Amino acid sequence: MLGTAIFEKALKRRGVKVVLDFDDSIWLNDTSDGNRSLSWLKNPSKTSTLVALSDLVIVGNKYLHDWAAKYSNNVHIIPTTIDTSYYLAQKKPVGSPVCIGWTGSSTTLKHLRLSLPVLRQLQIKYGQTVCFRVICDTPLETDLPQLQNVKWSARSEVEDLMAIDIGIMPLPDDAWSKGKCGFKGLQYMALEIPAVMSPVGVNTEIVSDGQNGFLAASDQEWFQKLSQLIESAELRARLGRAGRQTVVDRYSFDSQKEHFVGLFRQLCAI
Repeated sequence: MLGTAIFEKALKRRGVKVVLDFDDSIWLNDTSDGNRSLSWLKNPSKTSTLVALSDLVIVGNKYLHDWAAKYSNNVHIIPTTIDTSYYLAQKKPVGSPVCIGWTGSSTTLKHLRLSLPVLRQLQIKYGQTVCFRVICDTPLETDLPQLQNVKWSARSEVEDLMAIDIGIMPLPDDAWSKGKCGFKGLQYMALEIPAVMSPVGVNTEIVSDGQNGFLAASDQEWFQKLSQLIESAELRARLGRAGRQTVVDRYSFDSQKEHFVGLFRQLCAI
């Protein structure tokens, strides 16, 4: 929490094994409205020191790996995972409106705002047959019609997500976003909700465009692919099933647990 590495250095001097695990580009100074008041505590430049101090470094994607490998020779990729026994699809009511949804924290609402022009276009085109849902600790302030803000709750998270027919994950193509590990997209996919994601960073590894979800780089692509999903319940179901299988195979707890535990066994044997 503090801007120095004094505690980690003290642990290292005592011979304690140090493990660092991160899933964002934490060496960059990304300050949002939600954490601006605490920005004076942050010192992203110490990240390289922490990596060099650590006996084992675990990261969520190749972009993070390539950066950390400059400071450590024991860096391993374990992708962000989903508990597929918890994220289980529930039966949806049949009929309209089709709900386009997003989930996240107040610190990432700025990414959702990138999609507002497209969402307004879709509302004009489809009228009352589409609606929008934002699940967040802070409501999205916008004049977008048919928008429902839902306060995030751990107890109702899956139920709140299941009201969504199409999940979106817009991102800017910048260094911070390339470090993202696609968690909200994986949440949608685990629940068989077809995901449309920006082709930034690990998203291009998670989604094979048109097979288990969609990738959209421009407003035109976002509009086109969301329109396809709005108009076809069969397409939504097909991509949703394929997305779930992707998570089970590559991004579930079960798919990664042996790798994770194995790294600790190796570290303890040193």
